[in-house]
Parts: sequence; C-alpha cells; structure tokens
Amino acid sequence: MNPTYDDFRWLLGNEGRAWLDGTSAPPGATGSASARARSDVAFAAALRRELSAEQTHLVLEQIELRRRGRAKFALADRMFFTRMGLEQATDQIVATYKARRLDDGGGVTLDLCCGIGGDLAALGVKGPAVGVDRNRIHALLARENARVAGEGSDVAVVVGDVTELHLDENVVWHLDPDRRADGRRSTQVALHSPGLDAIERMRRQSPHAAIKLAPAADPPAAWQSEAELEWISRQHECRQLVAWFGHLADRPGLRRATVLRAKTLADEPEAYCVIGRPGRPREASEQIGRYVFEPDPAVLAADLTGVLANQHALNALTVGGGYLTGDEPVESPAMARFEVLESLPFDRRRVKRLLAERQIGRLEIKTRGVAIQPETLRCDLRVKGDTAGVLLLMRQGESVTALVARRVGYLP
Repeated sequence: MNPTYDDFRWLLGNEGRAWLDGTSAPPGATGSASARARSDVAFAAALRRELSAEQTHLVLEQIELRRRGRAKFALADRMFFTRMGLEQATDQIVATYKARRLDDGGGVTLDLCCGIGGDLAALGVKGPAVGVDRNRIHALLARENARVAGEGSDVAVVVGDVTELHLDENVVWHLDPDRRADGRRSTQVALHSPGLDAIERMRRQSPHAAIKLAPAADPPAAWQSEAELEWISRQHECRQLVAWFGHLADRPGLRRATVLRAKTLADEPEAYCVIGRPGRPREASEQIGRYVFEPDPAVLAADLTGVLANQHALNALTVGGGYLTGDEPVESPAMARFEVLESLPFDRRRVKRLLAERQIGRLEIKTRGVAIQPETLRCDLRVKGDTAGVLLLMRQGESVTALVARRVGYLP
C-alpha cells in the first residue's frame, strides 16, 4: 500500500494518535517475546475491526518504524516516519554534531531536501531553521518531528523544489540530495537530485553550504580543494560524508575523519578528529609489534591512515594501512587496539589448537585482504571456552598471517 498525504494527516490527528498511544513499548520493556507477539496480534485484530485496511496498515507500519527508529532517535516513540524517510534520515547523534558546526549564531539555517527532519530537528534545537522538501508527506512529518525534538523551537517547513529557491548570499544551508534519482543508488554527485549543476548554482548564490553525501560518494574534483571533506562515524560505522564550504569549512582542501561518542542518543556527542591530506602507507612492515591497531571506518573512508600512523609512530602491517602495529599501547578513539598473543602462518588446524589451549570460545574474527568468510571459519574451528579473543587474518606478501589477540582499550 502507498499511503497518501491525507492518510498521514489522519495519522497525525487525534484518532490516529489515539491508536498509536500506548502501543510502542519503551526501550528495555520487560515481558516475553511470545507475550508481546500475542499482544501485537490482538491489537492488529482490533485495528481491523475498527479501521479501514489503509488505516490499519498505516498504524501497524508506524509502530514498526518507531521501534526501528529507536536506534536513531531518543524520542522515536513520539516521532513519525516513512520507511524511506527513516532509512535516509541522519541519526540524532550525527545530526547534533552537524548542527553545532552549522550554528550561525542566531541566523536562520536552511535544511534543503529535509526528508522527515533528522537534521532539521537538531538544527531547530540550536536556533531558527527552515526545512524545504518537495515531498508533501515528508514535509508534514518533518514539521511534527522538529516540534517533538524541541518544544518551542523556531522551525518552519516549506513544500517546494529547492532548485527554484534564490538563496541570500549570507545564508547557511544544508543539503541532502537524493542519491536514488533514477531509482538506483549512485555515488556520483552528478546523478543525484539536485544534480551537480544545480548544486553549483546554489553555491554561487551562497557559498556557506554543508552537503551530505554517502560515505562512498565520489566528490567532484573541484571540491577536493574548495571544501573540507568530513567522514563521520559512530559505533564503528561510517555514517556519512559531508562537504563543508564557505565559512563552514574549517580546513578547506583538507580531509577530516570524525569519530563521535555519546552515552545515549540524547547526549551531546564528543568528537575526535583526524585531519590531513589523503594518503595510505605504501609499504607494509614484516615486523609485528606487541599491539595491532585497526583504524576507524571514518579514517579508512577518508584515506587518512597515513596521517594516523604518523601521528602515533605506527607501522603498516598491510598495504594501504588496514592494520597498523607498534609496541606502545596507544589509546585513541580513532582506532581499535589488540594485544597480540600469538602470531603464525595461517593454518586451520594450528589455529584451532591454539584457541583450544587458551580456551578462547568467545571469538571475534576479522580479516583484511583475505577471501575467507568469518562465519564459515568459525564453524570449522568449533571453538569452546569462556575466554574472549580475536583472530586477525591478513595478507602479508604471498602468505596469510594469523594473529591470536585480545581486544584492549577503546571499544568503538
């Protein structure tokens, strides 16, 4: 079913809210899965007795989306989503961090192609903001979600085509172009909507822009020198790439890998940054130090492993710097640290014997440059025991090296 604008207006109205109230159990709610399933079945039956098929589908889908939305938003149980809107929305921690950088000291910030309002809600908490989206349903939900996020915040939402706007030369704006303009996901900015020509025209009107892209996007060559390109990660996953222009770019021409940490979705995140020019270690060391380090996905995506290695006097174990090594216990949110217990040429029987000797049964398997499926290998090893450990497999020259290690220090 494809809900209409009027369907969502009903959902946001008194009757729709009444059906939603009390149906989304809060995070950490107790009760068995079977009990919850019976409750869900009974509730669905009640919906079908009282509502149309379209309304029943809309309520049940919204309950499901709110449950999924808890991974992104602290107040997900009061927010409204579409399936696509939730998938594309910036999560609350990343949005809060971006809003800090976009804060214009009291001026209005524009959020163009605002979707269901992930970024807009965070902007509204910081100051006045205006969201624009050509999807009437998303604009309706963005307005409500911004209200939920910041009671009394100064947020307006307009339905319209952002390419038809004329931007004031000093306005700060954020853009989240559609990466599926022709129905297929693309990493080429020229194939986004708005496309590159429209974005460049908007930048000529006002240069103070933040453009959200996928982490794997291929920014235009001109942006490499004009913008500060920032890859942002949270919980060991690179979430997005942002191209900062104008006075929003702290370091034009450089790259930034930012690792965000927060105890809860509602907290202001701490940001740890690696900044520099792209470059990977060109040579791999054959010597394995006491520790092995794995750069954060944001560092890898930004191609800043060379900068990170130089900062901490580490050597690359693999060409490209997927794993670094050293003898000092460097502590950094920008990389995970493993203490090496054993090193050997990879052989399933020898590795299995080592794991058994150390009673490593809670095993994490990580690979770099090796065509081995971790879950298949785990079944082959049939590990037993209560000790936690990590098996690192990497290609060194023509051979595969196995490291038995334990994770220490910062947990992403």
